Amino acid sequence: MKKREYKILLIVLVVFFIAINYSFLDSSLEDFLESEQTSKVLIERVIDGDTIVSNGTSIRLLGINTPEHGEFFYEEARDFLDDLVTGKNVSLEFVGPREDKYFRTLAYVFFNGENVNVRMVEEGFGNFYFYDGRDKYSDDLENAWASCLEKEINLCEKSEDVCSECVGISGNSIVNSCSFSCDVEDWTIKGEGREKFLFNGTLEVGESREFDLDLSDSSGSLFLRDGEGGLVYFGRF
Repeated sequence: MKKREYKILLIVLVVFFIAINYSFLDSSLEDFLESEQTSKVLIERVIDGDTIVSNGTSIRLLGINTPEHGEFFYEEARDFLDDLVTGKNVSLEFVGPREDKYFRTLAYVFFNGENVNVRMVEEGFGNFYFYDGRDKYSDDLENAWASCLEKEINLCEKSEDVCSECVGISGNSIVNSCSFSCDVEDWTIKGEGREKFLFNGTLEVGESREFDLDLSDSSGSLFLRDGEGGLVYFGRF
């Protein structure tokens, strides 16, 4: 029996069993829903490094966050994802909620058996982002970020600013432990999501400066970057 015919038959049986209140309805319905946790689609275009479009529907890549328009490495992330998936048939795997607050479909994207979401993080085009909590691929995403840091590529490339060796984060403050003052103009600190705080001016020797940052959408990570986008600090709060 073809898959489509099986689905129709199962739906008819579900309706029938509702009418007669069979006890095994719940398990049959659960099996049916689980069979719909993946789908194959053709990717028409890429909006940015974590959003793609298929058949007019926007699909947000789960578990990652990539630079927004106008941010450091935005174009590189978008172009990398474009090369990976545009014009290709991919598989979507749904884990947790199917849509976000912007009505975008939430999914992990697979091409030729590879988890594209994980690949984006491993190649330094985004960071992991566990907005709705951890799932089956969270460990893979964290390992991908660790690999990126080890390779020091793209968003994981270390800052070349001399102050990056002695400026760090303590609590909700940036601290200058250098023996000299540091220009922190346009330095940014952010969590895993979109919210970020922009520093300006000079940080004197021994000076600490508080930052006001909403970290409610971050699972515990902080990223401090210099004015050129180089990674100064990554850690947990």
